Amino acid sequence: MQKLIAGIHRFQKQYWSANQELFERLAERGQSPEALFITCCDSRVDPVVITHSQPGDLFIVKNMGNFVPPYSESRLEGTGVAAAVEYAVEHLHVRDIIVCGHSDCGAMKALYMDRSHYSGTPHIGQWLKYGEQTMRVVTACYPELSREERLEITSEENVLVQMENLRTYPVVLSAAKEGRLHVHAWFFEIRTGCVHRYSPSREQYEPIRYEGE
Repeated sequence: MQKLIAGIHRFQKQYWSANQELFERLAERGQSPEALFITCCDSRVDPVVITHSQPGDLFIVKNMGNFVPPYSESRLEGTGVAAAVEYAVEHLHVRDIIVCGHSDCGAMKALYMDRSHYSGTPHIGQWLKYGEQTMRVVTACYPELSREERLEITSEENVLVQMENLRTYPVVLSAAKEGRLHVHAWFFEIRTGCVHRYSPSREQYEPIRYEGE
């Protein structure tokens, strides 16, 4: 805790003081983020650090496994993510939605465990059901691979499944049809710091290149 408190002190003394005008502007005008960034709550994955963004640039949703529960008019499960998606698109008018998975994901590993392993933590077991479709896809598409080999690609496939779930939201479909919203599938390699983007035309992940390079 002392490390965090010391960090607050450095933030106020160094970062905030150097960016005082930015924070005053954000306080006065409210937020107008460019993108909704949905990723895992893994402590090693920080969208602001990865994209080198500033406060106000990203509307961030983090949860175990970067899951996006499918849209439902009646079910109230997973409404935290659903509400954030609707708010970002309809009220903040974000231009992009990014679903970003990552390497060495604990939630993906948990999908391969017996669900009884979480009998003492039922909310974890319940949340992991949003990864069941990913498991079905991996099992069907990669039957020749070993359990260990399938685990390595589960995180990447999971992002694509969550992208499909995202497209079940009427607000997303409407905004995308009007051309004011684009959705992206990213994957972050923790060890290398490399971020890959899924190319629908090539059906594979490719390193993101900066057009200015």
